[in-house]
Amino acid sequence: MKTALYYRLLLLFSVLLSSTLSSAQAPADKDEEKPVLKLGGALRFNYNLSTWKEDQLERGGDFGFDLFRINAEAAYKGIKLNAEFRHYSQAFGGAFLKQGWFQYDFSDASQIQVGLNQVPFGIQQYNSNNWFFNITYYIGFEDDHDMGVKYIHDSGRWQWQAAYYKSAEDFVFSSAEASPNRYSYDVTGRNKENNQLDFKIVRRLGDSLAHELGASVQGGLLYNLDTERNGTRYAAAVHYEYKPTYSPWGVKLQAMLYKMNPKYAADNDLNFVEMGAYGANYNVANQGEVYTASLSYHLPVSTRLLQGITFYNNYGYYNKRVSGFENSHMNVLGALFTAGPMYIYTDAALGYNHAWLGPEWENAFSAGTAGDTDWHMRFNVNMGYYF
Repeated sequence: MKTALYYRLLLLFSVLLSSTLSSAQAPADKDEEKPVLKLGGALRFNYNLSTWKEDQLERGGDFGFDLFRINAEAAYKGIKLNAEFRHYSQAFGGAFLKQGWFQYDFSDASQIQVGLNQVPFGIQQYNSNNWFFNITYYIGFEDDHDMGVKYIHDSGRWQWQAAYYKSAEDFVFSSAEASPNRYSYDVTGRNKENNQLDFKIVRRLGDSLAHELGASVQGGLLYNLDTERNGTRYAAAVHYEYKPTYSPWGVKLQAMLYKMNPKYAADNDLNFVEMGAYGANYNVANQGEVYTASLSYHLPVSTRLLQGITFYNNYGYYNKRVSGFENSHMNVLGALFTAGPMYIYTDAALGYNHAWLGPEWENAFSAGTAGDTDWHMRFNVNMGYYF
């Protein structure tokens, strides 16, 4: 009798204890933050026909692989991750990290990013609508990514960003020349970017905040591998962007200037620096002004295959402030076709003293070709499936 009563009491105690523990643990389990991971990417192919390449004209152009990329976004216990890894053909630099940073949000309006993040300068994310970017990209001032820390505060009508970058996207930690196997253009060759400061402020106007006025400043050092001394560089820009949600029109206007003062050896006082990306270097004037203007129009389309077409024209003028250097121009007229997960850019890109749009590669953005320089065109179709 006593034994049966003992076991009944023990069983009742066990049930009550289990119930108590379950109740105590329930809120913690319910409130526990779960890790979030989002993966995506893209596969792109490219067709191009360049007017200055006679052999390509005979073939009717070339069609081949552009890139395969993987994107990852993650969040856990308040810490976020954003990364993008790209793989191009070996001729265009092969595989490298385009961006990658750790992020912490102090509030809905402010955040900090540490790692390879976009430099806050000029119109972001792109100062262009087309696949070729604008001329600002090719001298390191559009969609540039460097290694450092950036703070962003955005209250709607006002946004400001402040950043410090220890270096560009260097992947080899030594005194060797920086590799051009990278996504965005940086100073390479016998100089290295280091200790850069950026500040950008934006004011949005109108009931829908469709009008954006902005100003950016940048300053940093250039370490010369030969003299082991630091030179200086600086840049400044003002911009206006019109991007309404209720209108099909879009406008981007920007004016900027820059100057680089490398500490070359006494017998090597050059008026240019080397810059590199996509596996190759070229020369860029050490000072200049750039003016860009972009106009776009979006046409909605309601079909099973096609959902919209965005028409655009992007123009850029590069005034090199070096005596005897020929200026450069770039104009891209084209359309973006949106078909479900596919984005198809169709561009007629024209260049004048432009490394990517003409026969002169090494000096197109420095001395250029005087006198008999012609405009050259590259007709380009880029087909991308984004997932």
